[in-house]
Amino acid sequence: MTFNLDMKTVFASLVVGHLFTVILISAYRNKHTDDKAANTFYMSKWVQSLAWGLLIFRSLLPDVISISVANSILLTGAALETFSLLMLQVHVGKRLLRLYLAYTLAAIAGFNLIFIVHNVESVRIAYASLATAGFIVYPAYRMITAPKASRLQTTMGYLYMSVVIGLAGRAFTALQMERAMSLFSPSIYQTLSFLSLYLIMILGNTGFILLSKQRADERLLYLANYDDLTGVLNRRGFMEQAEQAIARLTNRQPVTFILFDIDHYKLINDTHGHDIGDKVLKEITHVFDSELKDTGIFGRYGGDEFAILLPGMGEAESDEITKRLRMRLEQAYPLQAAVKYTVSMGVVTVEAEPRTGLDRLYQLSDEVLYEAKRKGRNCVARASVS
Repeated sequence: MTFNLDMKTVFASLVVGHLFTVILISAYRNKHTDDKAANTFYMSKWVQSLAWGLLIFRSLLPDVISISVANSILLTGAALETFSLLMLQVHVGKRLLRLYLAYTLAAIAGFNLIFIVHNVESVRIAYASLATAGFIVYPAYRMITAPKASRLQTTMGYLYMSVVIGLAGRAFTALQMERAMSLFSPSIYQTLSFLSLYLIMILGNTGFILLSKQRADERLLYLANYDDLTGVLNRRGFMEQAEQAIARLTNRQPVTFILFDIDHYKLINDTHGHDIGDKVLKEITHVFDSELKDTGIFGRYGGDEFAILLPGMGEAESDEITKRLRMRLEQAYPLQAAVKYTVSMGVVTVEAEPRTGLDRLYQLSDEVLYEAKRKGRNCVARASVS
């Protein structure tokens, strides 16, 4: 039994599918007009709807419109859609934008050159397939190879790579079979082509929405765990990571907790203004964060108070760390804030055990931090733990 699909019905269904996506994204864009990825994807759906709409009336339109213009618009739509997927993964700079624009123009020019010089359907199919595959390859590669790619990204990447392979196979088969590959001649190829168009549309629409949701979730998680001003962990994020690090320590392993704040920070704000005060906070976090790297967990507890956890480090190692941090701060001056400032530190080192709690470490280090203040500030005080 043969199973053939009506060409106009399929194209009309594709138009409806893209327009439904336009409606959904329009509702989203109502309050997110600055989302460049969503705006680009939104534009791609309009462009693709127009292209498939032109193909519905192919028998009524001259070839220059139903073939040349329609396929040029389809290539533009493919470029916009894949570019929007790329925008969800990486920061798109001017260089990448220019490369995509150059490739899009070259792809359209190449198709129209074939239309003018060698207007054979099988060649047009092969070229359009390879050109479209070219748009997909890089975003799919980024999805698969990203250092911290989620399972969703990896799955999407492999699905898009399967589309690339399918398009390459379509190009090869088109050149071999010629007339049997026509979209407008009833055949098993026509049926499979239409089904694949549906799958690609569903993959693109669903994939973009899921990746957008994932990006939004990651942004919310970042805002919940990181300090907006300095970019380091906030109190919640620090406590969560510190508690996990303490729990991973084996019995009797040392752990050091350092609490520090900026000496006379209120005076800095009152004398030089809060803008300079903010710069001081950003500078000190930059200096300390770059020095600590993967050594410990660093976060802002609130105001000008910061905390550092050094899992597995005893008194000797932590003394060296505090000495190095204060030296780096001294060497880093003057920075943007152009204000001389110092820090006072309270340090406590204990041997980890099941009852070791972050609250207790904070309490002990807070007590000796005040001792450092009483000593005249700009120094380190260590808690004596029996």
